[in-house]
Amino acid sequence: MLLGVSASAFAQQATLKGRVMDQKGSSLVGATLRFEEIQKSLSTNANGDFSLDRLQTGKLRLKVSMVGYATLDTLIQVGDGQHPLNLYLKSNTSALEEVVVIGYGTQKKSDLTGSISTVSAKDFQKGQISSPEQLIMGKVPGVQITTSGGQPGAGSTIRIRTGASLNDSNDPLIVVDGIPLAGGSVSGVANPLSLINPNDIETFTILKDANATAIYGSRASNGVILITTKKGSRSGTQINFSTQNSLATVANKVKLLNADQIRDYVKTNGSDAMKKLLGTANTDWQDVIYGNAFTTDNNVNIASKAGNMPYRISAGYMNQDGVLKNDNLKRTTAALALTPKFLDNHLSLDVNVRGTWSKSKFATQDAIGSAIQFDPTQPVYVDDKNSFGGYYEWIQGGKPNPNAPRNPLALLDLRKDNGDVFRSIGNAKVDYSFHFLPELHANLNVGYDLARSKGNTFTPAIAARNFNEGGERTQYKTDINNKTLEFYLKYDKELPTIKSTIDATLGYGYYKNSSKVYNFNRT
Repeated sequence: MLLGVSASAFAQQATLKGRVMDQKGSSLVGATLRFEEIQKSLSTNANGDFSLDRLQTGKLRLKVSMVGYATLDTLIQVGDGQHPLNLYLKSNTSALEEVVVIGYGTQKKSDLTGSISTVSAKDFQKGQISSPEQLIMGKVPGVQITTSGGQPGAGSTIRIRTGASLNDSNDPLIVVDGIPLAGGSVSGVANPLSLINPNDIETFTILKDANATAIYGSRASNGVILITTKKGSRSGTQINFSTQNSLATVANKVKLLNADQIRDYVKTNGSDAMKKLLGTANTDWQDVIYGNAFTTDNNVNIASKAGNMPYRISAGYMNQDGVLKNDNLKRTTAALALTPKFLDNHLSLDVNVRGTWSKSKFATQDAIGSAIQFDPTQPVYVDDKNSFGGYYEWIQGGKPNPNAPRNPLALLDLRKDNGDVFRSIGNAKVDYSFHFLPELHANLNVGYDLARSKGNTFTPAIAARNFNEGGERTQYKTDINNKTLEFYLKYDKELPTIKSTIDATLGYGYYKNSSKVYNFNRT
Protein backbone atom coordinates (compact mmCIF):
# COMPACT_ATOMS: atom_id res chain seq x y z
CA MET A 1 0.00 0.00 0.00
CA LEU A 2 1.28 3.43 -0.91
CA LEU A 3 -0.50 6.57 0.23
CA GLY A 4 0.55 10.07 -0.67
CA VAL A 5 -0.89 13.46 -0.04
CA SER A 6 -0.07 17.04 -0.79
CA ALA A 7 -0.95 19.71 1.73
CA SER A 8 -0.74 23.43 2.16
CA ALA A 9 -1.44 24.85 5.58
CA PHE A 10 -2.51 28.18 6.91
CA ALA A 11 -2.93 28.56 10.66
CA GLN A 12 -2.31 24.84 11.16
CA GLN A 13 -4.80 23.86 8.42
CA ALA A 14 -4.04 21.84 5.30
CA THR A 15 -5.62 20.58 2.10
CA LEU A 16 -5.49 16.82 1.61
CA LYS A 17 -5.32 15.52 -1.97
CA GLY A 18 -4.74 12.13 -3.50
CA ARG A 19 -5.93 9.45 -5.91
CA VAL A 20 -7.48 6.03 -5.30
CA MET A 21 -6.63 3.21 -7.71
CA ASP A 22 -6.83 -0.55 -7.95
CA GLN A 23 -3.77 -2.82 -8.00
CA LYS A 24 -3.50 -2.44 -11.79
CA GLY A 25 -3.30 1.33 -11.55
CA SER A 26 -6.81 2.05 -12.83
CA SER A 27 -8.62 4.92 -11.16
CA LEU A 28 -11.55 4.00 -8.93
CA VAL A 29 -14.56 6.25 -9.36
CA GLY A 30 -16.94 6.64 -6.42
CA ALA A 31 -14.66 5.17 -3.74
CA THR A 32 -15.73 6.41 -0.29
CA LEU A 33 -13.19 7.97 2.08
CA ARG A 34 -14.16 8.49 5.70
CA PHE A 35 -12.16 10.31 8.38
CA GLU A 36 -13.29 8.79 11.66
CA GLU A 37 -12.10 11.44 14.14
CA ILE A 38 -13.65 14.41 12.34
CA GLN A 39 -16.71 12.55 11.01
CA LYS A 40 -16.23 13.65 7.41
CA SER A 41 -16.75 11.64 4.23
CA LEU A 42 -16.19 12.21 0.53
CA SER A 43 -16.03 10.25 -2.72
CA THR A 44 -13.50 10.14 -5.53
CA ASN A 45 -14.38 11.95 -8.75
CA ALA A 46 -14.40 10.71 -12.35
CA ASN A 47 -10.59 10.56 -12.32
CA GLY A 48 -10.37 8.76 -8.99
CA ASP A 49 -9.12 11.94 -7.29
CA PHE A 50 -10.19 13.38 -3.95
CA SER A 51 -9.57 16.64 -2.13
CA LEU A 52 -10.56 17.85 1.32
CA ASP A 53 -9.86 21.40 2.54
CA ARG A 54 -9.31 22.95 5.95
CA LEU A 55 -8.01 19.91 7.79
CA GLN A 56 -6.11 20.29 11.03
CA THR A 57 -2.51 19.14 10.70
CA GLY A 58 -1.60 15.95 12.47
CA LYS A 59 -2.54 12.29 12.33
CA LEU A 60 -5.95 11.14 11.09
CA ARG A 61 -7.47 7.70 10.68
CA LEU A 62 -8.76 7.13 7.15
CA LYS A 63 -11.03 4.35 5.90
CA VAL A 64 -11.40 3.81 2.17
CA SER A 65 -14.11 1.48 0.89
CA MET A 66 -15.71 0.46 -2.37
CA VAL A 67 -17.93 -2.39 -3.47
CA GLY A 68 -15.80 -5.30 -4.70
CA TYR A 69 -12.65 -4.17 -2.86
CA ALA A 70 -11.25 -4.79 0.59
CA THR A 71 -11.68 -1.84 2.96
CA LEU A 72 -8.46 0.01 3.70
CA ASP A 73 -8.00 1.26 7.27
CA THR A 74 -4.88 3.36 7.75
CA LEU A 75 -3.40 6.21 9.78
CA ILE A 76 -2.21 9.20 7.75
CA GLN A 77 -0.18 12.27 8.57
CA VAL A 78 -1.65 15.57 7.39
CA GLY A 79 0.85 18.38 7.15
CA ASP A 80 2.52 20.98 4.99
CA GLY A 81 4.93 20.19 2.17
CA GLN A 82 3.83 16.63 1.41
CA HIS A 83 4.01 15.32 -2.14
CA PRO A 84 0.96 13.89 -3.95
CA LEU A 85 1.15 10.12 -4.17
CA ASN A 86 -1.43 7.34 -4.58
CA LEU A 87 -3.56 4.97 -2.57
CA TYR A 88 -4.26 1.43 -3.81
CA LEU A 89 -7.19 -0.87 -2.96
CA LYS A 90 -7.02 -4.64 -3.22
CA SER A 91 -9.82 -6.50 -4.97
CA ASN A 92 -11.98 -8.64 -2.71
CA THR A 93 -11.43 -12.10 -4.18
CA SER A 94 -13.97 -13.68 -1.85
CA ALA A 95 -16.65 -11.60 -3.59
CA LEU A 96 -16.18 -13.70 -6.73
CA GLU A 97 -17.79 -16.66 -4.97
CA GLU A 98 -20.74 -14.53 -3.85
CA VAL A 99 -24.10 -15.59 -5.27
CA VAL A 100 -25.96 -12.63 -6.75
CA VAL A 101 -29.50 -12.16 -7.98
CA ILE A 102 -29.86 -11.60 -11.73
CA GLY A 103 -32.87 -11.25 -13.99
CA TYR A 104 -33.32 -15.00 -14.36
CA GLY A 105 -32.31 -16.48 -11.02
CA THR A 106 -28.94 -16.43 -9.24
CA GLN A 107 -25.32 -17.00 -10.25
CA LYS A 108 -21.82 -16.78 -8.85
CA LYS A 109 -20.04 -13.57 -9.68
CA SER A 110 -17.11 -15.58 -11.02
CA ASP A 111 -19.40 -17.11 -13.67
CA LEU A 112 -20.78 -13.80 -14.91
CA THR A 113 -19.52 -12.18 -18.10
CA GLY A 114 -21.61 -8.99 -17.89
CA SER A 115 -21.26 -5.94 -15.68
CA ILE A 116 -23.10 -6.46 -12.39
CA SER A 117 -22.69 -4.66 -9.08
CA THR A 118 -24.20 -5.67 -5.75
CA VAL A 119 -24.58 -3.50 -2.66
CA SER A 120 -25.70 -5.17 0.57
CA ALA A 121 -27.05 -3.72 3.80
CA LYS A 122 -23.63 -3.44 5.45
CA ASP A 123 -22.49 -1.06 2.68
CA PHE A 124 -25.59 1.18 2.62
CA GLN A 125 -25.37 4.90 3.24
CA LYS A 126 -26.15 5.87 6.80
CA GLY A 127 -28.15 8.78 8.16
CA GLN A 128 -31.65 10.01 7.43
CA ILE A 129 -32.85 7.92 4.48
CA SER A 130 -36.37 8.51 3.17
CA SER A 131 -36.18 6.75 -0.20
CA PRO A 132 -34.42 3.51 -1.29
CA GLU A 133 -32.13 5.00 -3.95
CA GLN A 134 -30.46 7.16 -1.28
CA LEU A 135 -29.00 3.97 0.24
CA ILE A 136 -26.60 3.47 -2.69
CA MET A 137 -25.66 7.05 -3.56
CA GLY A 138 -21.94 7.06 -4.42
CA LYS A 139 -21.66 3.30 -3.86
CA VAL A 140 -21.72 1.90 -7.41
CA PRO A 141 -19.31 2.85 -10.23
CA GLY A 142 -21.16 4.02 -13.33
CA VAL A 143 -24.37 4.81 -11.43
CA GLN A 144 -25.21 8.48 -10.86
CA ILE A 145 -27.97 9.39 -8.42
CA THR A 146 -28.88 13.08 -8.18
CA THR A 147 -31.52 14.34 -5.77
CA SER A 148 -34.28 16.41 -7.33
CA GLY A 149 -34.77 18.75 -4.37
CA GLY A 150 -35.26 19.06 -0.65
CA GLN A 151 -38.96 18.21 -0.43
CA PRO A 152 -39.91 15.38 1.95
CA GLY A 153 -39.60 12.12 0.04
CA ALA A 154 -38.28 13.96 -3.01
CA GLY A 155 -37.26 11.83 -5.96
CA SER A 156 -33.87 11.35 -7.54
CA THR A 157 -32.59 11.12 -11.07
CA ILE A 158 -30.94 7.70 -11.55
CA ARG A 159 -28.62 7.12 -14.49
CA ILE A 160 -26.71 3.93 -15.27
CA ARG A 161 -23.82 4.72 -17.62
CA THR A 162 -25.45 8.08 -18.47
CA GLY A 163 -28.49 6.60 -20.28
CA ALA A 164 -29.09 5.63 -23.89
CA SER A 165 -31.68 8.02 -25.34
CA LEU A 166 -31.85 11.70 -26.25
CA ASN A 167 -35.65 11.89 -26.38
CA ASP A 168 -37.13 9.01 -24.35
CA SER A 169 -36.76 8.26 -20.66
CA ASN A 170 -33.30 7.25 -19.44
CA ASP A 171 -34.63 5.86 -16.15
CA PRO A 172 -33.58 2.28 -15.34
CA LEU A 173 -36.12 -0.47 -14.75
CA ILE A 174 -36.63 -1.16 -11.05
CA VAL A 175 -37.61 -4.66 -9.92
CA VAL A 176 -38.67 -5.40 -6.32
CA ASP A 177 -38.54 -9.08 -5.31
CA GLY A 178 -39.11 -10.08 -8.92
CA ILE A 179 -41.90 -7.57 -9.66
CA PRO A 180 -41.03 -4.94 -12.30
CA LEU A 181 -42.31 -1.50 -11.33
CA ALA A 182 -43.99 0.48 -14.09
CA GLY A 183 -42.18 3.68 -14.98
CA GLY A 184 -43.66 7.10 -14.48
CA SER A 185 -44.99 8.94 -11.47
CA VAL A 186 -47.74 8.15 -8.99
CA SER A 187 -50.03 11.12 -8.40
CA GLY A 188 -50.16 12.32 -4.81
CA VAL A 189 -46.55 11.55 -3.88
CA ALA A 190 -43.29 13.29 -4.79
CA ASN A 191 -41.40 10.06 -5.48
CA PRO A 192 -42.97 6.63 -6.14
CA LEU A 193 -39.86 4.90 -4.75
CA SER A 194 -40.43 6.59 -1.39
CA LEU A 195 -43.41 4.25 -1.01
CA ILE A 196 -40.92 1.43 -0.35
CA ASN A 197 -39.50 1.39 3.18
CA PRO A 198 -35.67 1.51 2.92
CA ASN A 199 -35.43 -0.38 6.22
CA ASP A 200 -36.90 -3.50 4.54
CA ILE A 201 -34.21 -3.72 1.84
CA GLU A 202 -31.44 -6.32 1.99
CA THR A 203 -29.53 -5.84 -1.27
CA PHE A 204 -29.39 -3.87 -4.52
CA THR A 205 -28.13 -5.55 -7.69
CA ILE A 206 -27.45 -3.32 -10.68
CA LEU A 207 -27.41 -4.91 -14.16
CA LYS A 208 -25.63 -2.62 -16.58
CA ASP A 209 -25.51 -4.37 -19.97
CA ALA A 210 -26.92 -7.42 -21.80
CA ASN A 211 -27.80 -9.07 -18.49
CA ALA A 212 -30.47 -6.39 -18.12
CA THR A 213 -32.24 -6.98 -21.43
CA ALA A 214 -31.93 -10.78 -21.44
CA ILE A 215 -35.27 -11.23 -19.70
CA TYR A 216 -36.80 -7.75 -19.37
CA GLY A 217 -36.45 -6.70 -23.00
CA SER A 218 -36.16 -3.18 -24.37
CA ARG A 219 -37.60 -1.52 -21.24
CA ALA A 220 -34.34 -2.48 -19.55
CA SER A 221 -32.18 -0.71 -22.14
CA ASN A 222 -31.18 1.81 -19.47
CA GLY A 223 -30.18 -0.92 -17.02
CA VAL A 224 -32.01 -2.68 -14.20
CA ILE A 225 -31.94 -2.19 -10.44
CA LEU A 226 -33.00 -5.37 -8.62
CA ILE A 227 -34.13 -4.78 -5.03
CA THR A 228 -34.24 -7.79 -2.72
CA THR A 229 -36.00 -7.34 0.61
CA LYS A 230 -35.19 -8.92 3.95
CA LYS A 231 -36.47 -12.39 4.79
CA GLY A 232 -37.23 -14.47 7.87
CA SER A 233 -34.76 -16.25 10.14
CA ARG A 234 -34.10 -20.00 10.37
CA SER A 235 -31.98 -19.69 13.51
CA GLY A 236 -34.16 -18.29 16.29
CA THR A 237 -36.18 -15.16 16.81
CA GLN A 238 -34.83 -11.70 16.14
CA ILE A 239 -36.73 -8.58 17.21
CA ASN A 240 -35.42 -5.19 16.12
CA PHE A 241 -36.65 -1.70 16.84
CA SER A 242 -35.02 1.46 15.57
CA THR A 243 -35.88 5.12 15.82
CA GLN A 244 -34.07 7.90 14.06
CA ASN A 245 -34.76 11.57 14.66
CA SER A 246 -33.15 14.48 12.88
CA LEU A 247 -33.45 18.22 12.50
CA ALA A 248 -32.65 19.88 9.17
CA THR A 249 -32.18 23.52 8.34
CA VAL A 250 -31.29 25.57 5.29
CA ALA A 251 -27.50 25.74 5.17
CA ASN A 252 -27.21 28.63 2.71
CA LYS A 253 -29.59 31.32 1.55
CA VAL A 254 -29.45 33.71 -1.38
CA LYS A 255 -27.48 36.81 -0.44
CA LEU A 256 -29.70 39.86 -0.91
CA LEU A 257 -29.80 43.48 0.15
CA ASN A 258 -31.58 43.92 3.46
CA ALA A 259 -34.33 46.47 4.10
CA ASP A 260 -31.99 49.25 5.28
CA GLN A 261 -29.72 48.81 2.28
CA ILE A 262 -32.72 48.98 -0.06
CA ARG A 263 -33.97 52.16 1.61
CA ASP A 264 -30.53 53.80 1.45
CA TYR A 265 -30.13 52.98 -2.23
CA VAL A 266 -33.61 54.18 -3.25
CA LYS A 267 -33.29 57.39 -1.23
CA THR A 268 -29.97 58.08 -2.91
CA ASN A 269 -30.78 57.07 -6.47
CA GLY A 270 -34.56 56.70 -6.77
CA SER A 271 -37.27 59.06 -7.92
CA ASP A 272 -39.87 60.58 -5.61
CA ALA A 273 -42.42 58.01 -6.79
CA MET A 274 -40.05 55.20 -5.86
CA LYS A 275 -39.34 56.68 -2.45
CA LYS A 276 -43.07 56.77 -1.67
CA LEU A 277 -43.26 53.01 -2.22
CA LEU A 278 -40.71 52.26 0.50
CA GLY A 279 -41.99 50.67 3.67
CA THR A 280 -40.75 50.82 7.24
CA ALA A 281 -40.52 47.10 7.96
CA ASN A 282 -37.39 44.94 8.09
CA THR A 283 -38.48 41.61 6.66
CA ASP A 284 -36.16 38.77 5.68
CA TRP A 285 -38.53 36.87 3.41
CA GLN A 286 -36.30 33.81 3.28
CA ASP A 287 -36.48 33.56 7.07
CA VAL A 288 -40.26 33.88 6.78
CA ILE A 289 -40.73 30.88 4.47
CA TYR A 290 -37.98 28.59 5.80
CA GLY A 291 -37.83 26.84 9.13
CA ASN A 292 -36.27 23.89 10.94
CA ALA A 293 -37.52 20.55 9.64
CA PHE A 294 -37.96 17.67 12.10
CA THR A 295 -38.03 14.07 10.93
CA THR A 296 -38.80 10.93 12.89
CA ASP A 297 -38.42 7.47 11.35
CA ASN A 298 -39.45 4.45 13.44
CA ASN A 299 -39.24 0.78 12.44
CA VAL A 300 -39.93 -2.53 14.14
CA ASN A 301 -39.57 -6.04 12.73
CA ILE A 302 -39.73 -9.64 13.88
CA ALA A 303 -37.78 -12.35 12.03
CA SER A 304 -38.39 -15.91 13.19
CA LYS A 305 -39.88 -19.19 12.03
CA ALA A 306 -43.07 -21.13 12.72
CA GLY A 307 -42.25 -24.80 12.30
CA ASN A 308 -40.56 -25.06 8.91
CA MET A 309 -41.73 -21.60 7.80
CA PRO A 310 -39.34 -18.66 8.27
CA TYR A 311 -41.18 -15.36 8.36
CA ARG A 312 -40.50 -11.69 8.76
CA ILE A 313 -43.06 -9.08 9.79
CA SER A 314 -42.20 -5.40 9.76
CA ALA A 315 -43.89 -2.07 10.28
CA GLY A 316 -42.65 1.48 9.94
CA TYR A 317 -43.79 5.05 10.43
CA MET A 318 -42.05 8.18 9.17
CA ASN A 319 -43.08 11.80 9.65
CA GLN A 320 -40.89 14.20 7.71
CA ASP A 321 -41.21 17.97 7.56
CA GLY A 322 -39.63 20.09 4.86
CA VAL A 323 -37.54 23.21 5.42
CA LEU A 324 -40.11 25.07 3.32
CA LYS A 325 -43.10 25.73 5.58
CA ASN A 326 -46.13 23.42 5.20
CA ASP A 327 -44.11 20.68 3.41
CA ASN A 328 -44.77 17.31 5.06
CA LEU A 329 -44.81 13.57 4.35
CA LYS A 330 -46.31 10.93 6.61
CA ARG A 331 -45.63 7.31 5.60
CA THR A 332 -46.87 4.12 7.24
CA THR A 333 -45.58 0.77 5.96
CA ALA A 334 -46.20 -2.91 6.68
CA ALA A 335 -44.59 -5.99 5.13
CA LEU A 336 -44.77 -9.78 5.41
CA ALA A 337 -42.26 -12.27 3.99
CA LEU A 338 -42.59 -16.09 4.08
CA THR A 339 -39.82 -18.40 2.82
CA PRO A 340 -40.70 -22.07 3.58
CA LYS A 341 -39.13 -25.10 1.88
CA PHE A 342 -40.71 -28.50 1.26
CA LEU A 343 -39.91 -31.92 -0.25
CA ASP A 344 -36.42 -32.17 1.21
CA ASN A 345 -35.70 -28.59 0.09
CA HIS A 346 -36.53 -29.36 -3.53
CA LEU A 347 -39.52 -27.00 -3.40
CA SER A 348 -39.01 -23.41 -2.28
CA LEU A 349 -41.73 -20.84 -1.75
CA ASP A 350 -41.08 -17.11 -1.46
CA VAL A 351 -44.11 -14.94 -0.60
CA ASN A 352 -43.83 -11.18 -0.19
CA VAL A 353 -46.61 -8.70 0.54
CA ARG A 354 -46.06 -5.06 1.44
CA GLY A 355 -48.31 -2.06 1.72
CA THR A 356 -47.69 1.66 2.13
CA TRP A 357 -50.01 4.48 3.13
CA SER A 358 -48.72 8.00 2.58
CA LYS A 359 -50.16 11.46 3.21
CA SER A 360 -48.37 14.39 1.60
CA LYS A 361 -48.70 18.14 1.98
CA PHE A 362 -46.97 19.95 -0.86
CA ALA A 363 -45.76 23.48 -0.23
CA THR A 364 -45.93 25.92 -3.13
CA GLN A 365 -42.48 26.11 -4.70
CA ASP A 366 -43.33 29.53 -6.18
CA ALA A 367 -42.77 30.97 -2.71
CA ILE A 368 -39.01 30.48 -3.05
CA GLY A 369 -38.69 32.76 -6.06
CA SER A 370 -41.11 35.24 -4.58
CA ALA A 371 -39.06 35.46 -1.37
CA ILE A 372 -36.05 36.52 -3.41
CA GLN A 373 -37.99 39.21 -5.29
CA PHE A 374 -40.31 40.65 -2.64
CA ASP A 375 -39.58 44.04 -1.09
CA PRO A 376 -37.96 43.57 2.36
CA THR A 377 -39.20 47.02 3.47
CA GLN A 378 -42.79 45.73 3.49
CA PRO A 379 -44.46 43.81 6.34
CA VAL A 380 -45.74 40.24 6.19
CA TYR A 381 -49.23 41.16 7.43
CA VAL A 382 -51.60 44.14 7.27
CA ASP A 383 -54.26 45.22 9.77
CA ASP A 384 -57.14 44.61 7.34
CA LYS A 385 -57.81 40.88 7.67
CA ASN A 386 -60.35 41.03 4.85
CA SER A 387 -57.72 42.23 2.40
CA PHE A 388 -56.13 39.15 0.78
CA GLY A 389 -56.38 37.18 3.98
CA GLY A 390 -54.50 39.80 5.98
CA TYR A 391 -51.26 39.44 4.00
CA TYR A 392 -49.49 42.44 2.47
CA GLU A 393 -49.77 42.54 -1.32
CA TRP A 394 -48.89 45.06 -4.03
CA ILE A 395 -52.16 46.67 -5.20
CA GLN A 396 -53.10 48.26 -8.52
CA GLY A 397 -56.62 49.54 -9.01
CA GLY A 398 -57.95 47.62 -6.01
CA LYS A 399 -56.55 44.31 -7.33
CA PRO A 400 -53.22 42.54 -6.99
CA ASN A 401 -50.63 44.09 -9.27
CA PRO A 402 -50.09 41.53 -12.07
CA ASN A 403 -46.49 42.67 -12.55
CA ALA A 404 -45.47 42.30 -8.91
CA PRO A 405 -44.56 39.14 -7.00
CA ARG A 406 -47.03 37.68 -4.50
CA ASN A 407 -46.51 37.66 -0.75
CA PRO A 408 -44.32 34.54 -0.19
CA LEU A 409 -46.00 33.46 3.05
CA ALA A 410 -49.45 33.98 1.55
CA LEU A 411 -48.49 31.62 -1.28
CA LEU A 412 -47.72 28.97 1.34
CA ASP A 413 -50.56 29.53 3.79
CA LEU A 414 -53.44 30.23 1.40
CA ARG A 415 -52.93 27.25 -0.90
CA LYS A 416 -53.59 23.68 0.20
CA ASP A 417 -52.14 20.83 -1.88
CA ASN A 418 -52.73 17.40 -0.37
CA GLY A 419 -52.18 13.88 -1.70
CA ASP A 420 -53.13 10.45 -0.30
CA VAL A 421 -51.64 7.27 -1.75
CA PHE A 422 -51.93 3.57 -0.99
CA ARG A 423 -49.55 1.22 -2.75
CA SER A 424 -49.14 -2.53 -2.42
CA ILE A 425 -46.56 -4.79 -4.05
CA GLY A 426 -46.74 -8.54 -3.64
CA ASN A 427 -45.76 -11.81 -5.25
CA ALA A 428 -45.47 -15.56 -4.78
CA LYS A 429 -42.43 -17.27 -6.27
CA VAL A 430 -42.21 -21.07 -6.51
CA ASP A 431 -38.93 -22.82 -7.37
CA TYR A 432 -38.84 -26.60 -7.87
CA SER A 433 -35.67 -28.65 -8.29
CA PHE A 434 -36.55 -31.93 -9.96
CA HIS A 435 -35.70 -35.01 -7.87
CA PHE A 436 -34.47 -37.03 -10.85
CA LEU A 437 -32.45 -34.06 -12.21
CA PRO A 438 -31.63 -31.57 -9.42
CA GLU A 439 -29.72 -29.29 -11.81
CA LEU A 440 -33.02 -28.52 -13.58
CA HIS A 441 -35.23 -25.92 -11.91
CA ALA A 442 -38.76 -24.82 -12.74
CA ASN A 443 -39.59 -21.33 -11.49
CA LEU A 444 -42.97 -19.59 -11.38
CA ASN A 445 -43.42 -15.98 -10.28
CA VAL A 446 -46.88 -14.40 -9.94
CA GLY A 447 -47.29 -10.90 -8.57
CA TYR A 448 -48.93 -7.49 -8.64
CA ASP A 449 -48.23 -3.80 -8.14
CA LEU A 450 -51.25 -1.63 -7.42
CA ALA A 451 -51.67 1.97 -6.35
CA ARG A 452 -54.66 4.09 -5.35
CA SER A 453 -53.96 7.80 -5.29
CA LYS A 454 -56.13 10.86 -4.83
CA GLY A 455 -55.62 14.47 -3.94
CA ASN A 456 -56.77 18.04 -4.30
CA THR A 457 -55.58 21.62 -4.35
CA PHE A 458 -57.53 24.58 -2.97
CA THR A 459 -56.89 28.32 -3.12
CA PRO A 460 -59.57 30.59 -1.59
CA ALA A 461 -61.03 33.57 -3.45
CA ILE A 462 -59.35 36.04 -1.05
CA ALA A 463 -55.85 34.84 -2.07
CA ALA A 464 -53.99 37.23 -4.36
CA ARG A 465 -52.60 34.25 -6.27
CA ASN A 466 -55.97 33.48 -7.92
CA PHE A 467 -57.88 36.64 -7.02
CA ASN A 468 -59.01 37.39 -10.58
CA GLU A 469 -60.29 33.82 -11.04
CA GLY A 470 -62.19 33.82 -7.74
CA GLY A 471 -59.95 31.16 -6.24
CA GLU A 472 -59.19 27.67 -7.51
CA ARG A 473 -60.07 24.07 -6.69
CA THR A 474 -58.70 20.98 -8.45
CA GLN A 475 -59.13 17.30 -7.77
CA TYR A 476 -57.48 14.11 -9.07
CA LYS A 477 -57.76 10.35 -8.64
CA THR A 478 -55.79 7.51 -10.25
CA ASP A 479 -55.95 3.73 -9.99
CA ILE A 480 -52.95 1.68 -11.15
CA ASN A 481 -53.11 -2.11 -11.58
CA ASN A 482 -50.04 -3.98 -12.84
CA LYS A 483 -49.81 -7.76 -13.05
CA THR A 484 -46.80 -10.03 -13.59
CA LEU A 485 -46.50 -13.70 -14.52
CA GLU A 486 -43.13 -15.28 -15.27
CA PHE A 487 -42.16 -18.90 -15.81
CA TYR A 488 -38.80 -20.30 -16.76
CA LEU A 489 -36.83 -23.55 -16.80
CA LYS A 490 -33.18 -23.28 -15.84
CA TYR A 491 -30.50 -25.95 -16.18
CA ASP A 492 -27.20 -25.28 -14.41
CA LYS A 493 -24.51 -27.94 -14.14
CA GLU A 494 -20.82 -27.67 -13.37
CA LEU A 495 -18.34 -29.90 -15.21
CA PRO A 496 -15.22 -29.78 -13.00
CA THR A 497 -13.22 -32.23 -15.12
CA ILE A 498 -13.17 -29.79 -18.02
CA LYS A 499 -13.56 -26.66 -15.86
CA SER A 500 -16.80 -25.66 -17.55
CA THR A 501 -20.41 -24.90 -16.71
CA ILE A 502 -23.59 -25.57 -18.66
CA ASP A 503 -26.15 -22.83 -18.04
CA ALA A 504 -29.34 -22.74 -20.12
CA THR A 505 -32.59 -20.84 -19.49
CA LEU A 506 -35.94 -20.94 -21.27
CA GLY A 507 -38.67 -18.63 -20.03
CA TYR A 508 -41.90 -16.79 -20.71
CA GLY A 509 -43.15 -13.53 -19.22
CA TYR A 510 -46.58 -11.91 -19.22
CA TYR A 511 -47.01 -8.34 -18.03
CA LYS A 512 -50.22 -6.32 -17.97
CA ASN A 513 -50.09 -2.69 -16.90
CA SER A 514 -53.25 -0.62 -16.68
CA SER A 515 -54.23 2.68 -15.13
CA LYS A 516 -57.49 4.57 -14.77
CA VAL A 517 -57.47 8.36 -14.46
CA TYR A 518 -60.60 10.09 -13.18
CA ASN A 519 -61.31 13.52 -14.62
CA PHE A 520 -62.90 16.25 -12.51
CA ASN A 521 -64.05 19.70 -13.47
CA ARG A 522 -61.62 22.46 -12.54
CA THR A 523 -63.31 25.18 -10.47
